[in-house]
Amino acid sequence: MSPDTPDYGPDRQAEVYLNGMLEDEPPEFPVSYEDLVERAREELSDEAFAYVAGGAGSESTVEANDRAFDRWQIVPRMMRDISERDLSVDLFGHEYPSPVMLAPIGVQSILHEEAELAVARAASAFDVPMICSSVSSYSTEDVSDELGGSPGWFQLYWSADRDVAASFLERAEDAGYEAVVVTLDTPKMGWRERDIELGYLPFLEGEGLTNYFEDPAFRDRLEADPQENEVAAIASWQSCFGDASLTWDDLEWLREGTDLPVVIKGVLHPDDAREAVERGIDGMVVSNHGGRQVDGAIPALDALPEVVDAVDDVTEPDEDVPVLFDSGVQRGSDVVRAIALGADAVLLGRPYALGLGIGGEDGVRAVLENLLADLDLTVGLSGCASLEEVDRSTIRRAER
Repeated sequence: MSPDTPDYGPDRQAEVYLNGMLEDEPPEFPVSYEDLVERAREELSDEAFAYVAGGAGSESTVEANDRAFDRWQIVPRMMRDISERDLSVDLFGHEYPSPVMLAPIGVQSILHEEAELAVARAASAFDVPMICSSVSSYSTEDVSDELGGSPGWFQLYWSADRDVAASFLERAEDAGYEAVVVTLDTPKMGWRERDIELGYLPFLEGEGLTNYFEDPAFRDRLEADPQENEVAAIASWQSCFGDASLTWDDLEWLREGTDLPVVIKGVLHPDDAREAVERGIDGMVVSNHGGRQVDGAIPALDALPEVVDAVDDVTEPDEDVPVLFDSGVQRGSDVVRAIALGADAVLLGRPYALGLGIGGEDGVRAVLENLLADLDLTVGLSGCASLEEVDRSTIRRAER
């Protein structure tokens, strides 16, 4: 292990306790996820909070994602020399210091005026990869510039206009992103009762559409610049945002459109995982979109082991197809359980979005710093000195 491996947990504990005891300065931002939610409920507008916190229908899938982690219990081991912990992972030839990535979340300007730029700065402080959304409030290029040398991936909503989709892929590659994450579970937006009750869709105010309004292929669809006729530009976006006609056969076109690794997001069924590998996909994210698309859907964590096994079944011995996990991650113990069930890395979503809404860049930094500290200590206290030691023997199914 490298001597400069971050000592996330003890360092964070020392900082917090010393500030609290010697300076009478407890942490500025909430530490627990539940307190983050409550602070955000107080400080954000009703519309912004509903958009981030809400899910599809009765939100049973959001709740199921949370409960799914409780069905797995960590079995700590003793006397294993955990004086140093290595949380690093390798994905597509890049080494990252931890298995945590920031999930793509759109329209962040409804949470904070600096939006993705603030998130990029916070992510870069920890070399945590940020996945920039197609519907970001700042352009793909501006977010990349803010990341500097820190890693970034680009999330693609596959437009019904192939010229727009191709342009987005080209721009992501030119901007220096290291992979493309294609969200498959949103050909249409789910039925989100909180947003429906408020009659709120931020895109209809032009929020989150910067990448489209600045894109040459999208602008070719318009008779006037978006600044001159925003209503027409928004209508054009509505008509081409997603493509419900896509099938597995279309992946060939996508792969030919970029030299970057292509990761598909939204896989829950093992047959879809097998199909994806056979179609040459480079990686996948097990996700139910944080419960925002299908009410009553399977919890993402329940789907993870079967997807991992399916990928292993059809992957050649010399082939590596990473399986990432998303939906419901709130704490370090959640990350450990997902890694133990076969995930190569996890995507953090709502917690950092709430941190952004509460405190901008500083709020996101606090969320990341606390999560990494929690993860570091949980890995070590489970008896593991590295993530390579975290496997299915690290956990057991809880008795009902």
